[in-house]
Amino acid sequence: MKNAFFPLAITAITFASAAEIAQAQQTRNCAPREVVVGRLAGGYGETRQSMGLAARGSVVEVFASDETGTWTITVTNPAGVTCLVASGQSFEALAEALPPEGNDA
Repeated sequence: MKNAFFPLAITAITFASAAEIAQAQQTRNCAPREVVVGRLAGGYGETRQSMGLAARGSVVEVFASDETGTWTITVTNPAGVTCLVASGQSFEALAEALPPEGNDA
């Protein structure tokens, strides 16, 4: 089963306010993309699971580890600076179908 969680995550991140991203940058949760990706891989065993485009040319990515269950959502701006937006545990890839049309469930 592959990546049904990610459209929801990407939608949530797309609506993240610019203030939240600016705050992440101010608290030094940002670095060049290659540094962040290396730290996620080396420190947590996380690899990219999905990605999508967000506002103003930013790229949203979800990294996760099947082994440890940790996950991280990042946003990379067009200049190549990547900021950590959210992270957690108990990652699970889902592939849920939409309910049939006319079913409000």
